[in-house]
Amino acid sequence: MLANFGASIAMMVPLAYGLALRITELVPGHEEVLGYVTGTAQLIFLVLSPMIGIWSDRTRSRFGRRTPFLFLGAALGITGAVIIGFAPSLLLVGAGWVVAMTGWSTAGAAIQTLQADKLPEEQRGKVSALTGLMTQIAPVLGIGIAYAVSSSTFLVFFVPAVIGVVLLVLLPTFNKEGSSKDLVVDSTVTLRKVVAGYGFNARKYPDFAWNWVGRMVFFIGLYFNTTFGTFFYAQRLDLPVREVAGVVATVGMLGVVAAAGGALLGGFLSDKLKRRRLFVLIAAFIFIGGAFAEAFAWSLPQLIIGAVLMQLAIAVFATVDQAIVYAIIPDRAESGRYMAVVAFAQKIPSAIAPLIAPLIITIGAVGAEKNYTLLYLIGAAFALVGGLIIMFKVKAVR
Repeated sequence: MLANFGASIAMMVPLAYGLALRITELVPGHEEVLGYVTGTAQLIFLVLSPMIGIWSDRTRSRFGRRTPFLFLGAALGITGAVIIGFAPSLLLVGAGWVVAMTGWSTAGAAIQTLQADKLPEEQRGKVSALTGLMTQIAPVLGIGIAYAVSSSTFLVFFVPAVIGVVLLVLLPTFNKEGSSKDLVVDSTVTLRKVVAGYGFNARKYPDFAWNWVGRMVFFIGLYFNTTFGTFFYAQRLDLPVREVAGVVATVGMLGVVAAAGGALLGGFLSDKLKRRRLFVLIAAFIFIGGAFAEAFAWSLPQLIIGAVLMQLAIAVFATVDQAIVYAIIPDRAESGRYMAVVAFAQKIPSAIAPLIAPLIITIGAVGAEKNYTLLYLIGAAFALVGGLIIMFKVKAVR
């Protein structure tokens, strides 16, 4: 839980606040640049992630298969944070975010793969709930920390990165994975295996395939509605971007309560009732309610209602669908590769949604006012379709 919190706070603070602040300093008035910076970084990691997964599966060391990638991810993450903090140009900010996001994503993937390696069925919902809860809490507490040091843009990036490194290192320090030197698997890596690592046999594993599609569609809706959060609040509350951190932190703290309830309730209940898909569909409908509330909100109370509903929905969906993923992995000997493929369902939306969203918010826009209403409504539609796909097409899990 602590390691997941560390990776999340280090990556989400820049996404939720830091990058918007840095871009405003370098190219004020060009909100769309945020989508291009984050989308480009996601696309690059999208290409790298299967290779990292294959490398992880075949790693032989006294530290295990996944632990070296926790250390590698932490090192890359804090290096990227330093680059962004000192970058004098937009190009270097983009390069720094590629390095940082690759690092934190690699560390996060290592944590999830450890869960896939070790968790028994009866604990998948609970543990997904608890680690998912950390993912929800991290950006909110992180925004509070960023606001406290917002007078220094460098510290906005560096402080969350240091927290991330420390908490990631604690996991292998106090809970060693164990040596993988004697693990017997095919350690050879060929070009064919690398290419194959980017996909799977959808006909042979239909439940894995349909869950992948539903997850991807849901996350497209999610990233449509979260990419421009800082600019969205600034517009709807008529505030300067630098002052939005306090509002985001306040709204987020209330959302954390909903996220905590959603993650724990969804995870523990889905374990107890042995029902997963129903909770995914419920999450989609709650997300729609939150998206509609945000789309038409022009006051802080309305924004709070929408944010709380969306946090609740995201927590339930992420928790329960993660448990579904653990149950339907085609081959546990290659869980690193398959978890990387699952990550595609989230990374593809996080790459393409920020690139498409800037076009959507300009449709019907008047002057400097961007059309966030349309963006949030489209996001709601995608979330619903994703939930319906998982509910009616994934058969191996109740």
